[in-house]
Amino acid sequence: MKKTFELSLVQIDRIIEMAWEDRTPFDAILDQFGLKEQDVITLMRRELKRSSFNLWRARVQGRKTKHRRSRGEEVDRFRCTRQRGISNNKVSKR
Repeated sequence: MKKTFELSLVQIDRIIEMAWEDRTPFDAILDQFGLKEQDVITLMRRELKRSSFNLWRARVQGRKTKHRRSRGEEVDRFRCTRQRGISNNKVSKR
């Protein structure tokens, strides 16, 4: 995982936001920030409250849309068309 000081607060918030989005695969986080799935899990464990982390893990565990290889071909975008755009959202506990 990248060292903590290499990620700005804005980048950490964006990674958390992407991790919560159902249609954003871990591969997109890897491409954009260089963090593997296990690194994202570690970051989420460190940055979220325990109860929020547990909810997130239960949500993404086994979710096909979080892995590009497992997605169906009909899923060709990162987020749902009904999802509002989120900007400067404080997702983490800070």
